[in-house]
Amino acid sequence: QVRLVESGGGLVQAGGSLRLSCEASGRTGSHYAMGWFRKAPGKDREFIAAISWQGDSTYYADSMNGRFRISIDSPKNTAYLQLNSLKSDDTAVYYCAAAEDYYCRGYGCYESVAKSDSWGQGTQVTVSS
Repeated sequence: QVRLVESGGGLVQAGGSLRLSCEASGRTGSHYAMGWFRKAPGKDREFIAAISWQGDSTYYADSMNGRFRISIDSPKNTAYLQLNSLKSDDTAVYYCAAAEDYYCRGYGCYESVAKSDSWGQGTQVTVSS
């Protein structure tokens, strides 16, 4: 099982940006699909985006409306989530997940991370209006 540590959260004003990082350690010799989710108080966990280890395939939730961008730096075992044009509704704990998947494509990357049992502890994003 790979260990994941998120960072980069914080307090930001509406309209601002943040970049979240998710560093993997442990069993990093393989390839992983990596993804980001979030959970706001009183709401269900929500999928945001997933990416292949090679970084050449991504899949986004429709509801994110193009404001968020996932990327990966595989040599650094780190995935990123760029958050732009933040709104108060984006306030949540953001989690990353990883699932061993040598070469996921599109929706398949989401399917892999959705079944993952490797999750980080989360990083809080608070957007003030």
